[in-house]
Amino acid sequence: MKYIHTTDERNKVHFGSISFSEKEIRDIIKSWLAISLAFALIISGVGSGLFAAFVLSALTVGVGFIAHELGHKVLAQKYGAWAEFRAWDQMLLFAIVLALLFGVVFAAPGAVMIMGRTIGKSRYGKIAAAGPIMSYVVALVFLGISLVFADGLFALIGQYGFMINTWLGLFNMIPFAMLDGKKIWDWDKRVFWLLVGVGGVLMGVQGIV
Repeated sequence: MKYIHTTDERNKVHFGSISFSEKEIRDIIKSWLAISLAFALIISGVGSGLFAAFVLSALTVGVGFIAHELGHKVLAQKYGAWAEFRAWDQMLLFAIVLALLFGVVFAAPGAVMIMGRTIGKSRYGKIAAAGPIMSYVVALVFLGISLVFADGLFALIGQYGFMINTWLGLFNMIPFAMLDGKKIWDWDKRVFWLLVGVGGVLMGVQGIV
């Protein structure tokens, strides 16, 4: 999530009180596909299993990414601010190349850009916290799926979705640079440690289920 000033309000698509520009929708889809491909390459490499791995990643990592960014966006717009996701094309390409060549992922697909006089330090911290909170919520949904289905495809989706979304939520709590954790730390250190603790507990649950 990043704070900038912009005035582009054209081509809006509305879903209730939440609005999306056509460019934003394209950027979300592009980032979703790129992130899914990068993680799929980690899972299977280039081979016959790539498509199945891509579908798995799209349903777990991809859904988690969208939920995380929408957490920022929805709360910012609830506060009356302009908020739109923008993809970082170079970082998307970098993530795919890194996964392909070295088998690791550094995912920085983009950020929700925010503009508004109604956004102060407190609200900015709350908007930042909405991202990791959504990651944890999605992780718990996948945990539920993994508990309902003991084996098979849905069990795999549940287990992987729980693991990766817990990790994404906790990773974003690192109090550094543009990550959510830095903004939350600057706003309220009690909330920061609470969210880190929740992520730690969920990581511990992974070792049990």
